[in-house]
Amino acid sequence: MGTIIINIKELLQTRTSAIAKVSGKLMDILPKIENAYLLMENGLISDFGAMDNCPATENHLIIDARGKIVLPAWCDSHTHIVYAGNRETEFVDRIAGLTYEEIAQRGGGILNSAIQLNEMSEGELYEQSKIRLEEVIKLGTGAVEIKSGYGLTVEGELKMLRVIKRLKENYPVTIKSTFLGAHSFPTAYKENHTAYIDLIVHDMLPAIAKENLADFVDVFLETNYFSVLETERILREAKKYGLVPKIHVNQFTAIGGIAKCVAMEALSVDHLEIVTDADILALKNGNTMPVALPSCSFFIDIPYTPARSIIDAGLPLALASDFNPGTSPSGNMNFVVSLACIKMKMTPNEAINAATINGAYAMGIEKTHGSITVGKVANLIVTKPLNSYYQIPYSFGSDVIDMVIVAGEVMG
Repeated sequence: MGTIIINIKELLQTRTSAIAKVSGKLMDILPKIENAYLLMENGLISDFGAMDNCPATENHLIIDARGKIVLPAWCDSHTHIVYAGNRETEFVDRIAGLTYEEIAQRGGGILNSAIQLNEMSEGELYEQSKIRLEEVIKLGTGAVEIKSGYGLTVEGELKMLRVIKRLKENYPVTIKSTFLGAHSFPTAYKENHTAYIDLIVHDMLPAIAKENLADFVDVFLETNYFSVLETERILREAKKYGLVPKIHVNQFTAIGGIAKCVAMEALSVDHLEIVTDADILALKNGNTMPVALPSCSFFIDIPYTPARSIIDAGLPLALASDFNPGTSPSGNMNFVVSLACIKMKMTPNEAINAATINGAYAMGIEKTHGSITVGKVANLIVTKPLNSYYQIPYSFGSDVIDMVIVAGEVMG
């Protein structure tokens, strides 16, 4: 028996044929049907359209969405949901005036999380992480990428990736896994970068490949972290194991990283709080998706990704939460969409496109997720009664979600 949603006030992101992404001016076009229905069967979208053409409903479970908005569930393409403990004391340090870099130099930041993670059992790490995953599902996320990167040892990285794999097996949301062993240099390797990269290349990558634990590879390409040349070496080796690049870059400085990532055929480049004309040109010459993480900018008070410059140059843009313990301890994509409108001057249409179809592209799942298209996975948000879908970003502090549907099933 299928499930049908009827009397939908506005059905958003309706695409009769699948598209990979939207770019430039097309980002401000969000196809919709008013007074609509949507039919789900076997976890997939099987039909949708105007209520005037609604099929007979006797053999279906009926959800009446009168006054409500229905749209694809969020596709969050950049998170660090699997981590140990928290970094609340660093939150207070920032209030006292310390910068992200100063906290890192004092042994905080990523290295702080690595210490906590390596002291925690895999079982406890899973129990902590599943709570966060359940939270983001309730907030409307139907597909999520999760990175490692707080192990910084062979066993620590494997522990994180095994937890991600276990989450994949136990939850209906789509989960993509990213190996981020090149998140920071452990203290023991601060003066010997080559030795740590050797560890990544000769020990971590083969072990990850043996257990098939990752879809993507990531590197923190940034001043005082991994250089362009160091990143290039890691990506070349990771590609031998079939890992597609998704790179942290241009969070604090622009050092030519974006051009290298595009040349290395990265699926996405994430952060981009600093963007130069040369970076824009490089992105125009490839198929790499720029990804903005506005809740990170909000939380640590750094510039926001210049969305207008990127979109007005004819490029696509995706939005993601960067859920992590240090710089964005929230996976609330509703707030991310609101921030994009408020702080990055994106229109609601652009922001919703960025968090759905373009987010799916940044995870490599655009053929199955991110739009209301027949044959795609039935991952949906059903809002409470709203005046219009503009209210989703407008009411930034309110819970506007009535239910979340993942693979055709209403999540409890």
